[in-house]
Amino acid sequence: MSETDVNYRIERDSLGEVRVPAGALWGAQTQRAVLNFPISGLRPWRAFIWSMALIKRAAADVNGELGLLDPQMAGAISQAAAEVMQGKWDDQFVVDPFQAGAGTSHNMNTNEVIANRATLLLGGELGKYKVNPNDHVNMSQSTNDTIPTAIRLGVLWRLDELLAAIHRLVAALRVKAEEFDGIVKSGRTHLQDAVPVRLGQEFGAYARAIERDGERIRRAADAVRRLGIGGTATGSGLNAHPEYHRRMVKRLGEITGITFQESDDLFESMQSMADLVDFSAALRTLAVTLMRVANDFRLLASGPSTGLDEIRLPPVQPGSSIMPGKVNPVLAEMLNMAMFHVQGCDLTVSLAAQAGQLELNVMMPIIAHNLFEEMQVCIGSINAFTEKCVVGIKANREKAEGWLARNAIVVTALNPIIGYAAGAALVKEALARNITIKEVALEKAARGELLHRDSNQPVGAAEIEAALSDLRKLTEPGIAGVSGGG
Repeated sequence: MSETDVNYRIERDSLGEVRVPAGALWGAQTQRAVLNFPISGLRPWRAFIWSMALIKRAAADVNGELGLLDPQMAGAISQAAAEVMQGKWDDQFVVDPFQAGAGTSHNMNTNEVIANRATLLLGGELGKYKVNPNDHVNMSQSTNDTIPTAIRLGVLWRLDELLAAIHRLVAALRVKAEEFDGIVKSGRTHLQDAVPVRLGQEFGAYARAIERDGERIRRAADAVRRLGIGGTATGSGLNAHPEYHRRMVKRLGEITGITFQESDDLFESMQSMADLVDFSAALRTLAVTLMRVANDFRLLASGPSTGLDEIRLPPVQPGSSIMPGKVNPVLAEMLNMAMFHVQGCDLTVSLAAQAGQLELNVMMPIIAHNLFEEMQVCIGSINAFTEKCVVGIKANREKAEGWLARNAIVVTALNPIIGYAAGAALVKEALARNITIKEVALEKAARGELLHRDSNQPVGAAEIEAALSDLRKLTEPGIAGVSGGG
């Protein structure tokens, strides 16, 4: 709304009068932020709205218990904050993520919305505060301890949702690992032919790698549970009751059912964003793994006529506006792009965290926005990739086994019998003649030209058959020609 519009009310702050939209729950300081920061058009993530309201609710309860806040007023603040947590007033949070340092604008947006709503609950009018945004809603608090605490709360609020998405992907990959376990295919290292693997082994490795990333995220989240609420402006706890920090941590846990810990150093909790950097880094590591898996899927599904074509991804949409019948690996492509974005958000978190100075990091608003965005993008992209891609993957056994039949590197199984140099010569001849290693080896053995590496005695056809006839054995530990070996 422009200042020329007539549908406004006048509010005042320490800088003077401000025109605020008549029906808005926000007030003067929020309106100044709206006018000062028309940057991206983005709004705060729901996790940030929820977590700040949670702090206000708990603070009203604790300050009421300590006798610092009138019980009726404390109840109104707590009820208004609970409504914000439930999502009833999301449209009232209007400050761009790119805002004044430390998050004062977001904090005041929260304070003003809750103060106006609490005022209405007490029978008052918008902008005529029976409940004051600073003196009552913000009691015992500062932007400087509420914002870092809110980031931690918001991360933990969505943690189980993120871990559940990861678990579903891992489970889907494990189903495929079992389904594909009977398919022996060519392994590839350096994108060149290598010894055989089972398609199920590849998928099992994907599952385990992503599972480990989930474990890393869970471990990183444990440090995020340390809350610095009560440090107020610099970590000293000025203007907060000596019992406030302990009681706040306890009350936040009671409201949410989430396990929190008291900070062992409120000054450190104000200065350092390292716990959040560590959590973001765990998300980045997950992103790296998911990019690798997506790239492998695209490669394994390439073609189908002119590529590897060892797996078939579900055809979810046409792949070209000009080439009829073309189907692309769109879910894998989406996952790649999503994880590029996550890594970019992580870089922003890292750069913002190192920009902290002395008693405060003023870059917290962009840390909050990017951390919550990382979690949102991870949850959404992993769920879509799992449901619309992984669960529907089909193996192309014929193509996978066909490539393996042409793979000369299975000669590696003969190394213990004929040695590396003789094996390399077999590969060279097989490739030159476009026949299999087994065919070349049997020909040479029939002519007595293939010798044992240690005894120089001729290798028999039976030994070659034993080493190469069952290629599945080459996907397990063992040595050809040795008792119990492959």
